[in-house]
Amino acid sequence: MSGPARTGVLIYAKNLSSVSAFYEQVLSARVLHADDEHRVLQTPDVQLIIHAIPEQYSRSIVIEEPPVAREEQAIKPFFTVESLVAAERIAEQCGGRVWGPVWPGPGMQVRNVCDPEGNIVHLREHVA
Repeated sequence: MSGPARTGVLIYAKNLSSVSAFYEQVLSARVLHADDEHRVLQTPDVQLIIHAIPEQYSRSIVIEEPPVAREEQAIKPFFTVESLVAAERIAEQCGGRVWGPVWPGPGMQVRNVCDPEGNIVHLREHVA
């Protein structure tokens, strides 16, 4: 893809490197651009921009370990992965959290995970 993406997700992060590493590994995303404030990640389906929260704001944000899911968030992006089981394992290895049941859907199964800062995302795996 040349030029700016037409669609994507921007995620603010207190810890730019850990949040970026989570999405890079869970989604098998490649890094298109990286600097002190941003990481631009690309998958075949979506572009993600991980944006560092400026220090004057981030110093008051407390991130717990394991992360506490931000269940009050108004938006929950979903991403398709090759293997739900593999993505769950990688998510936990990268400081995220997996919880709740695996839900069946038409032609897919889905699971909630959160990244190392508690942002909830929905992972989907296509099934026959």
